[in-house]
Amino acid sequence: MDYQVIVVGGGHAGVEAAAASAHMGLSTLLITLNKKMISNMPCNPSIGGSAKGIVVREVDALGGLMGIAADHEYLQMKMLNTGKGPGVQCLRAQEDKFKYPHYMQELLEKTANLGILEAEVVGLDYEGDVIKGVILKDGKIIPCKAVVISTGTYMEGAILRGHKVTSGGPDGEKPSLGLSKALQDMGLEIFRLKTGTPPRIKKSSIDFSKATIQEGMEGNLAFSYLTKEFKPLKDQLPCYLVYTNEKTHKIITDNLDKTATYNGLQTGVGPRYCPSIESKVMTFRDKKRHQLFLEPEFGDGESIYLQGFSTAMEEDIQVQMVHTIEGLEHAEFLKYAYAIEYDALVPTQYDLTLRVKKYKGLYGAGQICGTSGYEEAAGLGLVAGINAALYVLGKEPFILKRNESYIGVMIDDIVTKGTLEPYRLLSSRAEYRLLLRHDNADLRLTPYGYKLGLISEERYQNFLKKNENVEKARAILSSVHLGSSKHVNDYLSSHGFETLKAGVSGLEFLKRPEIHYENVCDLIPELKDIELDYIGVAQLEVSVKFEGYIKREQKEAESFSKFENYTLPEDIDYLNMHGLALEARQKLDKIRPLTVGQASRISGVNPSDISILILQLKKLAK
Repeated sequence: MDYQVIVVGGGHAGVEAAAASAHMGLSTLLITLNKKMISNMPCNPSIGGSAKGIVVREVDALGGLMGIAADHEYLQMKMLNTGKGPGVQCLRAQEDKFKYPHYMQELLEKTANLGILEAEVVGLDYEGDVIKGVILKDGKIIPCKAVVISTGTYMEGAILRGHKVTSGGPDGEKPSLGLSKALQDMGLEIFRLKTGTPPRIKKSSIDFSKATIQEGMEGNLAFSYLTKEFKPLKDQLPCYLVYTNEKTHKIITDNLDKTATYNGLQTGVGPRYCPSIESKVMTFRDKKRHQLFLEPEFGDGESIYLQGFSTAMEEDIQVQMVHTIEGLEHAEFLKYAYAIEYDALVPTQYDLTLRVKKYKGLYGAGQICGTSGYEEAAGLGLVAGINAALYVLGKEPFILKRNESYIGVMIDDIVTKGTLEPYRLLSSRAEYRLLLRHDNADLRLTPYGYKLGLISEERYQNFLKKNENVEKARAILSSVHLGSSKHVNDYLSSHGFETLKAGVSGLEFLKRPEIHYENVCDLIPELKDIELDYIGVAQLEVSVKFEGYIKREQKEAESFSKFENYTLPEDIDYLNMHGLALEARQKLDKIRPLTVGQASRISGVNPSDISILILQLKKLAK
């Protein structure tokens, strides 16, 4: 069979890329080293978290798969940062390490236009700067029009523990060997990164009475807008909080020569925001303890993930360290911790579509782009798959702006600024956090998903109907006046709310922090005739309560949009552009930004350089 798009790697980036391409109608092949490990979770089997949970919602709003799979049979779900504003609230779910990938594999098997092949890709077939196909380990060439590389931590993977280095991928899998060298031979720049994972502890060997329980949450909590059934709290599994102590820290400091992190064995750069326990102890020497979480990996299994205790220590030292923790004095190890190093492409070699700039039809997604995390990988995979398909179809590429999505923030960050360490999304990376909320991902992105062919007609019509109902409810709130009558104030008093001293509109009433939509419905019966689900209610409440702040951010985004819409010619000669600082010339020539807005975010390009750039563009336009 002839394939139009080939995706290399079956992790979270690969499955989204392959599914997107196939759903857009292109014949697609997903090549993986082991079919059983598709969508595997080699580190913590959790989805979501700060900023990451919003990315999962964005993937779902565009028509991706991660949110659907995450909602399928999770172990625990909770909304984080509920005490803060809506701009930073997001979901996190503890998943079943077996059921999540198994369900994702079922979804892929049912996907039309998608084939899955168990093989190893060792090179790319190309002519000039045009990709023609992939080369397998047995020498076979499979032709295609576009390739998405999403090799995760497998490319030249090496497992590090103590003084020992072994060639390998995560979870005891084989590494991908040869592809990295082939990419270098194509003139692409490779750099070495590192990540790690903690030990897994036998559940029955833990004294949970010494730990602090961390429950999930009740309510309509879901990553996917399609999810209509929710797991009650009584059916969710708890996690637990424990701490390291001075004994733990002493063992670590006394044995730094026995960890690959400090004995010179590690060459790759590790993630700043998910450091090993030895790095935390050495970096924050004044801290007497560090928090750790005991999190289940399976619904009916013995494996407990020791969140926050990633290490590359020798095995016997790991045991000593863990046994100092209260509640884990007799802990039995099911799996020892390790660090893993792997190759990635320097991310400034990609453009905003995730195409490798030197080659037509070559895209990257996930950790090969310099990122870390399942959610980041899924977002990048979806965009890479979409753009690979659009390239084959001869259509305009799909680019998300920074004020449209966290995915857009991430892509702009890595391809414009680059990274020397595994990049992780954080809410602080987005300047328009109140626009990029958990609740409104569908408002921002579902129209794109529909236009691309990733959202069904039925889902899109439901989306439009929900929006229509939200506007109807808003119109009623604007038109109905609530007076300071006995009926209204008796209701407020009975619920412990401050009574009204003067009349207000329903809209103004809903702006009160303690008031929710259900309270307004009790006082304005007309609202009960409008069918509004939990998504619509959340969107209405947030848009009303934070209206002033949202409008301010929208105005800021619009004022900067002129730079984002100011496109730069592909053949512009930065190196000989008069007036630009030397560093600006070099950086602009290397990154080749698509817009003036992107150029302004390049490190080393100053506002004065942007002014000169705009002036030169105006001269060229004459």
